[in-house]
This record gives sequence, structure tokens and C-alpha cells, in this order.
Amino acid sequence: MTSSPGTPVPASTVFPETDLRRATAIRRITARIVEAPTTRKHKLSNTSVSHQGYIFVAVELENGVTGYGEGSTLGGPRWAEESVEAMKANIDAYLAPALIGHPACLAEEASLRMDRAAKRNFTAKSAVDMALLDAMGKTLDVPAHILLGGAVRTSFDAIWALASGDAAQEVDEAQAMIARGWFRRFKIKLGFADPATDLARLAALQKALPEGTPMVADVNQAWSEAECIRYLPALRDLGVSLIEQPLAAGQTAASRRVAARADVPVMMDEGVSTLAEAATETAAATGSVLSLKLCKHGSARNLKRVAGIAAAGGVQLYGGCLLESSIGAAGHLHVFATLPRLEWGTEQFGPKILVEDLVTEGLRYEAFQVHLPEGPGLGITPDHDIIEKFSRKD
Repeated sequence: MTSSPGTPVPASTVFPETDLRRATAIRRITARIVEAPTTRKHKLSNTSVSHQGYIFVAVELENGVTGYGEGSTLGGPRWAEESVEAMKANIDAYLAPALIGHPACLAEEASLRMDRAAKRNFTAKSAVDMALLDAMGKTLDVPAHILLGGAVRTSFDAIWALASGDAAQEVDEAQAMIARGWFRRFKIKLGFADPATDLARLAALQKALPEGTPMVADVNQAWSEAECIRYLPALRDLGVSLIEQPLAAGQTAASRRVAARADVPVMMDEGVSTLAEAATETAAATGSVLSLKLCKHGSARNLKRVAGIAAAGGVQLYGGCLLESSIGAAGHLHVFATLPRLEWGTEQFGPKILVEDLVTEGLRYEAFQVHLPEGPGLGITPDHDIIEKFSRKD
């Protein structure tokens, strides 16, 4: 078929739907456990990691294209219920069999199949979904964000997490990030020491860093309502601009009271994974900011739905992370790029905390921003030698 200049050729002529379905049928899904060393210990209120655990997923289509995805966890099933071992077992035994032969181009149906095969398991599902998105982008020779509505931004204000627990080390680390032009906004992890010790760390950072340095305090669900009443004013006085998940997930009534009396915005994180939780917590006003993570929401499209629910309720958005390599970070950036608003920027510092990133060329951090990778799919290439090096062999 020919067409005159300027006359668009119907998409069906270029790539008939039946051919696309046949070409993108899923031939094989494999999952590997990867344990990559970090440059220093990363502490949370309930654990500490020096090796970051990932599930690395490869999805091979009938057209020969392979897409890659990644799911991240912190110290086993402590941050959430999933561990890398559980993710691999459930992908191998339940999620992969549900998808073999299914066209990757039918992404919504793929998500429904995974939901029927296994309840929750959001991180495992998000890793598979990310690999499908990568494979489809490569098949159609377009960046992944095009399949999600298209980018409205290609760079993001970047946030670095300070979580060693050593105030002097954290001051040096933060100053180095500023000097390199990578990060000038910081999140400090609290909750793994008593509040007085945590506040002393924060005061040391505030004194050493340039005046006005934006600071997020992540309490990691470690405080009670009484402790919030006592210590949140001190965080305000130390110049904290945002307080993340001070109370345990599920304490909706107490979280609403804390958020109502706080002089600093409170961010929901672990308390919001599902669409129902997004609706409930937004309506209850347990926070005025929401941290978005693929590992919580199960797929790129569900992240966008959760973001929409929150935004409709007047909640601002923050791009969270779980120490992903450039593989998982790229997946997040492609989704974040399509959100109409992302008021608080994004963390996605994971690639810079690894001793060795898992890709041949990592994400670009420049002028205190992290930049959306270019090229088809996720726009990154896994380094299979490094992945093999850090893969669990047993």
C-alpha cells in the first residue's frame, strides 16, 4: 500500500493487531535473586542493610525481544511482606505460568492475570510489569513513557537519603553530594535510635549544610502519637520541610490527628499501597503528601491510578524509591515522567549507593537532577556480567 506525502498510514497497515499480538506473545519469564553491595550501611527503624536485594526479571517475547525489570526489598520481609526469596518463588510458580503465551501488548490483561494468580505480591508483580513495559518499548522502538501517556518532564529534582546513623559521616556524605553536583536535597532516616539521639544527628547536619538546605525526616513508622506530639515541633524548629510516615501503617485515626496538629507537611508511605488505601487515607487526611513506589502499587498503571486518587484529594506527590539499581530507577522515572504533577521531585538515589550498578551505563545525575534515560523501552542495558557476579548461586 502506498500513500501520498503528508497522508498518515493507518497503524493497522504498519503493524496489524493480530501480528502484534503474535509477535509479543510471552515465550519465557525468568527471575534471579541479586544481592549487590552498598557503599555504606543503610539503616531503617527496624533493620540495616549492607547488600541490597533485588529480583531481576527477564521477559522474552516470541519476536526475540527481551525486556528487563527489577523488584527491590530492604533486608527481607521487614519493610513489607515480600522477600527476594518469596518473589522468585511466586514468579516462578504462579505469575510466570499465568502469563506464558499471553501478548505483552495487552498489559491490563496481564495485570489481571497476575492478580488472579496471586494476591498482593506487589513488588514481584511490578518487576514483571516493568519487564513487559521494557519489552514493548523495544518492540515498538519507543521509550517506555510513551506507552504510559508520554513524558511531561525529562529531569527531576533529586533527593539523597542519609541513613548511616553516624552524624559526622553523614555530614561528609552530604557535602560530597553537593560538591559533585548530584544532590542538594536530603532525607534523613530516623527511628533506629531514641528521638533525642536522632534530633542531635539532624541538628549536626542542619548546622553543617548550607543554610536553607531542604530536609525530609523519615521516621519509618517508629514513633507513637505521643512521641509525635512531643518531637514534631523540634523537627519543625530544625528546618525539616517534610515528615515521612511517623506512625505505623494502619493507624489511620492517630495519623489524622498527628497530621492535623503538625506545622510541617506529613507524607504517607507504607500506609498506602492499594487504590482502596489511597482513597481511605486521602479522605481521612492522614497526610498531605504521598510517596509513590512501584513496589507498593504493583504496576506502572496502578501507580498512576494511586497518584490520581491522591491528587484528586489535594495531596501532593513525591517520587519514592527502595534503593533500586538503574534498572528499577529507570522504570520509576518513566512512570514519574508522565504524572501531571510531581511537586516534591524524586529520590531514585539507589544507583549511586551501590558499589557497582547493574547496568552498562547508569542514570545521569547532573545539576542536582536525575535525568530520564533515552532510547527504546527503559533506555538502559543490564550488565549481565555484574548481575551474574552478584546473583545468588544456591
